[in-house]
Amino acid sequence: MSGTEFEKELLDRASYVEDMLKEFLPKEEGYASTVIEAMNYSLLAGGKRLRPVMMMESYKLFSGADADMEVVRPFMAAMEMIHTYSLVHDDLPAMDNDEYRRGRKTTHVVYGPGMATLAGDGLLNLAFETAIMGAARGKALSDYDGEQKSRYLEALSILSRKAGIYGMVGGQCADIVSENTTYTDMDEAKEVLHYIDENKTGALIESSLMIGAVLGGASFDDVKKIEKAGSDVGIAFQIQDDILDIEGDESELGKPIGSDIKNGKSTYVSIYGMDAARTKVKELSDEASDILKELGFEESFLGRLFTYLIYRKK
Repeated sequence: MSGTEFEKELLDRASYVEDMLKEFLPKEEGYASTVIEAMNYSLLAGGKRLRPVMMMESYKLFSGADADMEVVRPFMAAMEMIHTYSLVHDDLPAMDNDEYRRGRKTTHVVYGPGMATLAGDGLLNLAFETAIMGAARGKALSDYDGEQKSRYLEALSILSRKAGIYGMVGGQCADIVSENTTYTDMDEAKEVLHYIDENKTGALIESSLMIGAVLGGASFDDVKKIEKAGSDVGIAFQIQDDILDIEGDESELGKPIGSDIKNGKSTYVSIYGMDAARTKVKELSDEASDILKELGFEESFLGRLFTYLIYRKK
């Protein structure tokens, strides 16, 4: 499959997610209409919808002929809401202070920092409302062989854990604390960086793949394997982001470059150097591909998506 054909397939899947998200949007009415409008503005800002697409592909691979999209759609929507809330908050003046996201003005620029903060809060809460409702109304699934027998409860547990203080929020915390920190112990600097990349970026990718697998009927052991593949992809994705922040094209990326340097952030490039960063990206990519091969999914769209994400230019 050529790069152009793959991008068309990815665009088709993103369009499917885009249409699906509109079904879950709250109506812009009542005294909360302004924050709801800001939430919807943020959620419909475009993008490739990578995390819900990964969840969908993981679900279809593990469920096979038994795939029923109504099982996974609420979790896909919830994942994109969580991802979007994190971006809204990342862009705030108190965080990265970015004025553009995906080629258009960020939520805080349009609605103000206070309303943008509330929009992020609203999206996070709406995500769990959506996922819980999906779990409550979903069709019966086979028992899971982990500690939690209910696949819906396991999926909700993964979603909450990976998005919270032991996942994305924890990674964001470490990222802020490390800003403008001069580490005299390079081993500590590397350990902190790995924690940030594993959690700030990797957690939602891992979560997307794991939830798709759990809902699709995967065993506990296979869920752990797909989690590791997600970790590899997430860290490689972040390293590539660090590379693009230096070498990328601002018009192509749809956001300013050089923000890591401006904010004094430690990155894989700043600690290891550009050559080592590129080498690490390949190493992680190869490991993720090997895991998919072990699971029998090496020829899947998901495998091609991994490669696309890791070596993207935007």
